[in-house]
Amino acid sequence: MSETVKPQQKPTAKGGIMRNLPLIAVLAVALIGAVTLKDYLSFDTLRDNREALVAFRDQNFGAMLLMFMGIYVVIVAFSLPGAAVASVTGGFLFGLAAGTFANVVAATIGATGIFLAARWGLGEYLNAKIENAGGRVQSLKNALRQNEIEVLLLLRLVPAVPFFVANLLPALVGVRLRNFLWTTAVGIVPGGIVFTWIGVGLGEVFDRGETPDLSLLWEPHVIGPILGLCVLAALPIVIKAIRPAQSTNESDEAE
Repeated sequence: MSETVKPQQKPTAKGGIMRNLPLIAVLAVALIGAVTLKDYLSFDTLRDNREALVAFRDQNFGAMLLMFMGIYVVIVAFSLPGAAVASVTGGFLFGLAAGTFANVVAATIGATGIFLAARWGLGEYLNAKIENAGGRVQSLKNALRQNEIEVLLLLRLVPAVPFFVANLLPALVGVRLRNFLWTTAVGIVPGGIVFTWIGVGLGEVFDRGETPDLSLLWEPHVIGPILGLCVLAALPIVIKAIRPAQSTNESDEAE
């Protein structure tokens, strides 16, 4: 007996809206937060509450660490202002080792949240469009898939790429979740160490009545090694691009 093939159901408008609700919520909170929180998630707020935060940390280190990471996850997941302040605060409150750990783990969780929200809705739609497009668009996607890990690492390592862009773009082109997860965790470590290190000396900066200088990231002795990691991440892409060309030339010469 032949099996009865059920016709595929087309996605309804209601279903499409429901799938995009997480991303809509993220964008709405991000917009509201950009307007209402920019004056609160700042170094001035940290300076004004410095003694209370340190006292609470000394009495409840574990609880403070979990609270900090939870707040950081929300900041990243909803692309709220203050991510740099949060990273520096991690070093100020917990030191270089624990602060870097908290910053990297929280940022990775938050980034994964916005990645899943985008991929579940708009990302799935765009990915299906790309799959059916063919031609040059499909070729670009295949090239991205072949160099997926290298591209993801570059997005994290290059300081000029905004963090929220590196979270959304992979979701919209169908990047694998596991690759997104581990490349995010690894790729943000260098920058995370720099910002955490700034936070370690934040108490002395406040004592002098100064504001933390985040331009340290662009100092040659800091940006140099990071750019070196970018080159290493891009090197496999270059090699893969050169090899087919060499193979084509060798084939032509053989004929």
